[in-house]
Amino acid sequence: MYEKINEQFASDNYSQICPEVLEKIVELNQDNAQAYGNDYYTKYAADKLRELFETDCEIFFVFNGTAANSLSLAALCNSYHSIICSEVAHIETDECGAPEFFSNGSKLLLAKTDDGKLKPEDIVHLATKRDDIHYPKPKVISITQSTELGTVYTIEELKAIKEVANKHNLLIQMDGARFANAVTSLNCTPADITWKVGVDVLCFSGTKNGMAMGEIVIFFDRKLAVDFDYRCKQAGQLASKMKFISAQWIALLENELWKRNATHANNMAKYFEEQLSFIKNIQIKFPVQSNSVFIEAPVKILEEIKKKNWIFYSFIGAGGARFVFSWNSTKERIDEFILDLKNISSLS
Repeated sequence: MYEKINEQFASDNYSQICPEVLEKIVELNQDNAQAYGNDYYTKYAADKLRELFETDCEIFFVFNGTAANSLSLAALCNSYHSIICSEVAHIETDECGAPEFFSNGSKLLLAKTDDGKLKPEDIVHLATKRDDIHYPKPKVISITQSTELGTVYTIEELKAIKEVANKHNLLIQMDGARFANAVTSLNCTPADITWKVGVDVLCFSGTKNGMAMGEIVIFFDRKLAVDFDYRCKQAGQLASKMKFISAQWIALLENELWKRNATHANNMAKYFEEQLSFIKNIQIKFPVQSNSVFIEAPVKILEEIKKKNWIFYSFIGAGGARFVFSWNSTKERIDEFILDLKNISSLS
């Protein structure tokens, strides 16, 4: 028998494929298609993405976020370059050294951040720390939108980062694992927080927004994408039956499903935050601006709630826990968790 689990809030990666995406895969499975991205559906999906971003960008489909981040950074860096990012950035904490591996050794320069967001002064400090030949030369700023702590860069904050990037001749790569959640949180267009504010490359996730797998790497400056297709092939990221990745993106783009899914996930996070406000001994660690909620609670409470078969991550230190909501999170299941947490907290 297969193991089944109830709806959980550890990660939006736990969610099912949303019905529209699954239906599109089945629909496009009725036809044969050319391999390796030479099919009509992949070209159609790429054109729809260009419409979404309102610009003639270069688009590549890959399997996962590790590849998207690592290969895009490798395309922007040489081995003697460095990448400025937050100390909690996914490329630092959860990519198993892949950015350094695929760039043949580009060093990550880490900024301490209170809310996961790089500030201009953080970037200036790291970009100007040393300029001698013995130190890796800063080349790229990597920002995560939404951040690993659930916060969102505003348009004004992104513009300020671009000013610093221009001054120090740095490129900007955006890790958009939860990019859709940031767009809906800001009530803006995808273009507003990418190329219009100076982002050179975006990694846009579909996996966390209702797809089975599949990310896109978008180069807003086509010159930076030269030979990127070869990088994808060499790294095992060129899907032979690419239409089944493209099909999922077509489904997300139709009728703005990507936005509806992200909006629902964000709304569930806000609902969760509201319900937590009625429970003692629980504190919200960071502003809830996307689909993630971080709480601080006594270790004993978190241990007891786990005994109730609730799954969540506690990777931010003792007393901390992360809850992430997805396209199919329900208020009913949140209420179940809140009731258990309330009962446990009342005994403490």
